[in-house]
Amino acid sequence: LNLLNEAWSDNWGYVPLTEAEIAYAGKKLKPLIFNELVRVAEVDGEPVAFMLTIPDINELIKDLNGELFPFNFVKLLWRLKVKGVKTARVPLMGVRRDVGGWLQAVLPFLIVDSMRREAKQLGYEQIELSWILEDNLPMRRIIEAVGTSRYKTYRLYEKSLR
Repeated sequence: LNLLNEAWSDNWGYVPLTEAEIAYAGKKLKPLIFNELVRVAEVDGEPVAFMLTIPDINELIKDLNGELFPFNFVKLLWRLKVKGVKTARVPLMGVRRDVGGWLQAVLPFLIVDSMRREAKQLGYEQIELSWILEDNLPMRRIIEAVGTSRYKTYRLYEKSLR
């Protein structure tokens, strides 16, 4: 929780998460989180960087018409646990801001590259690295260096209503 809040603290519009919010999200996401798809980097026993990769369930639910009950829930679990998924997403990744020097630049690259290799061994054909801020040039350069390409850009605009 501290690592996530610290790593994301400078992102536009970020609101720090509470322990209760993390516990709730963890409980709901537990069926999608696999140890092989989580990376935590430590320095002297302290976590300094992390990456969470989850199977992209959109691939599994596209024909369920938004309905899980009465039987589609079983289909989804079977597809997730038995059939498998070919695509994954990285919804969360971060590096503590006080990790300085070369480590600040190298850690994200090492984590992304490690996850890319592990995911390939697990049968994933594609990993989406989303939610990369447009002005986060170091991260954009890292993911481009491992052979990715931008395929979509989202923008938020703000205007006062008064």
